[in-house]
Amino acid sequence: MDAIRAATTRAADMLEMKGEIGVLAPGAYADVIAVSGDPLKDISTLEHVHFVMHDGAIFKSDQTK
Repeated sequence: MDAIRAATTRAADMLEMKGEIGVLAPGAYADVIAVSGDPLKDISTLEHVHFVMHDGAIFKSDQTK
């Protein structure tokens, strides 16, 4: 979880953008990924992204396991 936070909420703090990036909240900038498993139990789950949402648009992945 520390690695995921380092890339999201802690980065927002360092950039003085807390509440604007690195969170899912109304008015915040958010890019979201969807994976099948729990990355806290198996970090390699992040290697198999099913889709990415960027700027409100969903980009589906053709990648299969």
